[in-house]
Amino acid sequence: MKHILVVDDEKNIRDLIEKYLVASNYKVTTYGDAKYLVEEVRRLSPDLIVLDIMMPNSNGLDVCKEIRKFSEIPIIFVSAKDEEFDRILGLELGADDYLSKPFSPRELVVRVKNIFRRLNNKPKEDLIKIKDILIDKERRSIRVLDQTLKTTQKEYELMVYMAENANHSLSRDQMIEEVWGYDFDGDTRVVDDLVKRLRKKLTSLDSSLTIETVWGFGYKIET
Repeated sequence: MKHILVVDDEKNIRDLIEKYLVASNYKVTTYGDAKYLVEEVRRLSPDLIVLDIMMPNSNGLDVCKEIRKFSEIPIIFVSAKDEEFDRILGLELGADDYLSKPFSPRELVVRVKNIFRRLNNKPKEDLIKIKDILIDKERRSIRVLDQTLKTTQKEYELMVYMAENANHSLSRDQMIEEVWGYDFDGDTRVVDDLVKRLRKKLTSLDSSLTIETVWGFGYKIET
């Protein structure tokens, strides 16, 4: 189930948005201001944010800039300001969409679904996101929140293979065939050594992702 954060200082708007999103089978967490939103995004790794721009003690534009330093999570701005400049500024700062108040909650739900549909239609090999991990295959990089996970070539290839097959138990033989090739004649313990190194690196960056051992078989990553 997709998890959406709704941030607005008007309780009636928060409640209305939550009602329609929950009815559309989304998990929703609401906030009356964005004071601790950056920390919450790091902690919860949500799938999308509906963010008001003008709130007491916080500005949605500034919060968006901070989030964009470490995450590409979709953001939909909602605002009572309907000037073209504000809409363009919001989009330039990295927002994925912009709705002016008052708006139809049904329209918001449609826009949320459209964003998820676009994300789902992205080629699988481009971006892989699991919990607080973002793998960019084009750049051959792995990010844990705002930090780079430094890996060797084989560590990277193994991480990608497990991430692409998340929630599936993978045998050591499968991993060797995928990462080292069918003609590899070494010991399967090389997989254990690689997994051990990846676990240590993930732990050092406080990642919430874990590589689970499937005893007597291999490993898997749970989403």
